[in-house]
Amino acid sequence: MGYCFLTSLIKINWEANKFGVQKDNVASVLRGYKSSVKKYANDNNIDFAWQPRYYDRVIRNDREYNNIKQYIHNNPNNWFTERDRFENLYI
Repeated sequence: MGYCFLTSLIKINWEANKFGVQKDNVASVLRGYKSSVKKYANDNNIDFAWQPRYYDRVIRNDREYNNIKQYIHNNPNNWFTERDRFENLYI
């Protein structure tokens, strides 16, 4: 299996998949985990849902880790100072 890259309107250049099997990447593992947890909850009549408007992020280095850690630490303070802003309302 490969991908088709259109390098011009006439020429088609076929190249092999350089990214490997997609079942072996982090995003696929997270997707499988979340799917399994939701299926388990449904099968056992557990009221469960993943947080809406949320996306997964893989922390790749110390700088990202420290930025996220600081965000988590400071975020509760923002709830009070920004709670009346329209874009922060969850409907």
